[in-house]
Amino acid sequence: MKRPTKFVKPLTDEQRQQLKEIMKSEAPQRKRMRAHAILLSSRRYSIDQIADIYLVDRDRVSEWLNWWDEFHFDGLDDDPRGGRPPKLTEKEQQTAIDITLTEPRSLRQGLSQIATKIGKTISRDTLKRLLVEDHYVWKRLRRSLRSFRDEDEFRVAQAELAELRAQSLTPARKFDLWYFDEAGFTLHPCVPYAWQKVGQTLELAAAHGPRQNILGFFNLDHEFRSFAFQGAIDTDTVIHCFDLFSERLERPALVTLDNAPIHRSEEFEEQIEGWEKQGLYVKFIPPYCPELNLIENLWRKIKYEWLPLDAYENFKTMTQALFEVLKGIGSKYRITFA
Repeated sequence: MKRPTKFVKPLTDEQRQQLKEIMKSEAPQRKRMRAHAILLSSRRYSIDQIADIYLVDRDRVSEWLNWWDEFHFDGLDDDPRGGRPPKLTEKEQQTAIDITLTEPRSLRQGLSQIATKIGKTISRDTLKRLLVEDHYVWKRLRRSLRSFRDEDEFRVAQAELAELRAQSLTPARKFDLWYFDEAGFTLHPCVPYAWQKVGQTLELAAAHGPRQNILGFFNLDHEFRSFAFQGAIDTDTVIHCFDLFSERLERPALVTLDNAPIHRSEEFEEQIEGWEKQGLYVKFIPPYCPELNLIENLWRKIKYEWLPLDAYENFKTMTQALFEVLKGIGSKYRITFA
């Protein structure tokens, strides 16, 4: 009889990304191994399969999954082991971390400041270990418009959308919640992280060329409706897409979108009353709050993960690969929402 197996609970995008970062970090090997095991389990690898990969018994893998379910990221760490006492006290370790984070781009500067302010010298590897143990990872910074937004307005809109999401996911829902946005794809790709051989570098082709614009409607059931255009996108283009979208509604739809000028133009707003008669309603998110428009997650996945690396050889291969990805959204390509 086949032995029963179990899997970890579905991971959020944030948890999955942090586990990947731990795998690429200089954390202890056992911690990196457990992080990978959690990712494999989330992809429905059985306990026996994971045990075969790491040459351990299935009880050990089962224990890892239990630790994750109970303690999450703390469950990846080893219990304290014997050895020489740490050079820094617990208080000094936290001080060292705080000093380093005042300029998080440079460990060298952090080490110098630690020696000056604490009066003790530690190695670069020790500082890295302290940061990893405190759940910090080395990753690319992200541009943000957060400082420009009204935080109170953001929190109100966030709560409203959370309630609308809950209502739209019930079996007896009276409307569908959709997210709308435009995205452009060119031969100048986003640069993702990737495993690469030491001393070798994977190179992405990059060139100037046309821009493939995609206007998309996306909901939490992974339904995706898109329109492709080359050239500039203006208000008339957006209105045309909304007209086509409204003609295919199965139930009333509430469409969330940002405050781009082509969405706030007089011509666009003149169409809203007519769309409402067809069951299509529009909700604008507050300015500088792109994270409230969940289709932004979709564009990010396409650009950084789903488009193959060889897609950027020329404009034809890029658009062919892009359209293949767009066709697979909801089946082959899906997003886990928190």
